[in-house]
Amino acid sequence: MRTALITGTNRGIGLEFVRQYAKDGWRVFACCRNPVTAEALNRLAAQYPDQITVHPLDVTSHHQIEQLSQALSNQMIDLLINNAGVYPPEHGDAFGATDYAAWVYAFAVNTMAPLKMAEAFIQQISQSQLKTIITITSKMGSIADNRGGGSYIYRSSKAAVNIVMKSLSIDLDSSRITAVLLHPGWVRTDMGGPNALITTEQSVTGMRRVISNLKFADSGKFYAFDGQIVPW
Repeated sequence: MRTALITGTNRGIGLEFVRQYAKDGWRVFACCRNPVTAEALNRLAAQYPDQITVHPLDVTSHHQIEQLSQALSNQMIDLLINNAGVYPPEHGDAFGATDYAAWVYAFAVNTMAPLKMAEAFIQQISQSQLKTIITITSKMGSIADNRGGGSYIYRSSKAAVNIVMKSLSIDLDSSRITAVLLHPGWVRTDMGGPNALITTEQSVTGMRRVISNLKFADSGKFYAFDGQIVPW
């Protein structure tokens, strides 16, 4: 049984990742900040009691990350999906009205946490068969694709995690660990809004197809959910 550790699983894309991987027979360590209020995730875990375990994890707490790694120290993790992310309030992410505290928090969640997760779980990943780290980013972090301006906080936190994961792919080359960035598309979630173009099922199905086709030579690349390369 292959194993996935996924952050930000209480709703949206993370929840759909858990659903699809559990349905396909994977064992899933599903992490979210407050499992007590994660009703949809708990219902899903009840459907797959032998495959899904729910773990409390605030990815901004490095202490919690280290505690979870210790609790899972005997587990092999084939696939780490850094999915947890935040989108700052729109009124605080525009020129002249920047919420600098929100910017710090966005970097803690969107940029620092994925690297900390990789550092904390490197042994479990190294011992697995797939040895894969996926970080959910956004095309809004692409400098080449930025034609709309604004969104300073979100864009910069995603551009930053892109370079972090690119460097990680180089540093983990000798360990034969594949580290890849994925843009999920514009998805109808609480973050993406009701006018987004695709459903969580379409997004995750596409990203899982990309993940399943990855080779070690793909490490350090930036893909969209449909398999297209996204420019940096």
